[in-house]
Amino acid sequence: MDVYNTVERATVPFEPDTSRPIGIYVCGPTVQSEPHLGHGRSAVAFDVLRRYLMWQGLDVLFVRNITDIEDKIIARAQERGVSTDVVAAEADEAFRRAYDLLGNLAPSIEPRATDHIPEMISMISDLIDSGHAYESSGDVYFSVRSFPAYGILSRHDLDDLRSGERVAVDDKKRDPLDFAMWKAAKPGEPTWDSPWGSGRPGWHIECSAMAAKYLGPSFAIHAGGSDLIFPHHENEIAQAEAANGEQFARYWMHNGMLNLSGEKMAKSTGHLVTLLGSLERWDPIAVRLFYLRTHYRKPLEFSEEALADAEASLARLHSFRRRFPPTIDATADANMITRFSSSMDNDLDVAGALGVLFDLVREGNSRLDAGEDANSLASAFDEIMYVFGLTSADETRTEGPDVREIAAQFGIEEGTIDDLLELREGARRDKDWATSDTLRDALADASIVIEDTPDGARWHRN
Repeated sequence: MDVYNTVERATVPFEPDTSRPIGIYVCGPTVQSEPHLGHGRSAVAFDVLRRYLMWQGLDVLFVRNITDIEDKIIARAQERGVSTDVVAAEADEAFRRAYDLLGNLAPSIEPRATDHIPEMISMISDLIDSGHAYESSGDVYFSVRSFPAYGILSRHDLDDLRSGERVAVDDKKRDPLDFAMWKAAKPGEPTWDSPWGSGRPGWHIECSAMAAKYLGPSFAIHAGGSDLIFPHHENEIAQAEAANGEQFARYWMHNGMLNLSGEKMAKSTGHLVTLLGSLERWDPIAVRLFYLRTHYRKPLEFSEEALADAEASLARLHSFRRRFPPTIDATADANMITRFSSSMDNDLDVAGALGVLFDLVREGNSRLDAGEDANSLASAFDEIMYVFGLTSADETRTEGPDVREIAAQFGIEEGTIDDLLELREGARRDKDWATSDTLRDALADASIVIEDTPDGARWHRN
């Protein structure tokens, strides 16, 4: 497998240490408000990376943090007149709900910044002791020029960086390029005790400390949006490597931005489409497919037409799968699996791998229409759909309260959809068309669509 490593600006062989779990750290949400559509793209991109590695039989330790203390959270809390805990909890719940609807696997570990203040203080203390950081009036700053490799990720030249260009000006700094790791307490802000007085951590130290705690001083992959390359990820590298003396992450992977009318979606500008609103309007798994149709590193343009097209494509995929029994006892078609893997091994070329999936569907439908066996294709289909995370919850054979109510109307207690289909089939055999039609209409009202096939009736949720 080859992946694009941002440090090298090149696609390189992915050669992880398989003697231990493959550590992946993804910068999670800063929970100051509900997510926008761009947040979902990053989460889905690296969920697919994780799924693909797991599908290959590799052990993956996937860490995605929650930043629940940061300048933006404090500003939002002050604006609303509530505590930062309230703001963070509300936004955290919105992110969790959205990520669940998108079909993302839960992280192996999901550390919260406020639960790891001791680890941050310890790392800051080590950096002060080694001369890479200094205290100034209760603040602690990282000395950028003390770390010769600074700029390795972003390719910034220190002499070319000017104050005011993503570099905060502060009289307490020795150098305008230095950045805060600890901020002295201010009225109305949450604070923690430290050797330098009451205060709170800076944003960048949070991820350096949490990644090191759960994945060790050196691990395989650090991932996130391309907007985090500078200064966040650059600063993470400087802190972690100066403190631990080891390469922080061997591979840095960054997804492209989601654009609206050619401009990046961002909370700071209000130029955005909310994620939960989108997931209410469109099938969440279709939104996931929308993300996957463009290579993860490229910009992605939002449009309603693109979402509608993704819904139609997803319906075609699920329609193909419904032509087979729920469980397929067959070896996956080797040719399709090889083609799929070839695309995925090329820096997660999911768009190319989706082309393979739709080729599989065309061939599978042709075989079925010709009365030929296509179970090996269906088995390959299931494997690929798992890696993509495109198996909708609506495709599971679970019965809801509406179905039980319908069953009760026909004298069946705690009935399932299959029980109702059997009852309908019996009515059709007896030419009791009134009962048959009533059952079909009742199920349709519960969003259950019945398809009559030569092998019997099948159903799916609408």
